[in-house]
Amino acid sequence: MKLKWIRCPICGSKTRDRIRADTIMKNYPLYCPKCKQETLINVKELQVTVIKEPNAHQIKKRRMVGGIAMHEKT
Repeated sequence: MKLKWIRCPICGSKTRDRIRADTIMKNYPLYCPKCKQETLINVKELQVTVIKEPNAHQIKKRRMVGGIAMHEKT
């Protein structure tokens, strides 16, 4: 079966993930160790599609404070 490395859509380097011809992913958070960016992707039949988020600047990060998850805006 054919295997293919997933490349970062931002910098083009190989990520740590591989896909096969029968791999299907929806809303997969692809992390690039080189540029340290995370991108949402869909994969079907070795085709990678980047998901554009309209409100990406309003994503909330979780921060642990005393064992409690706190949300903060970025």
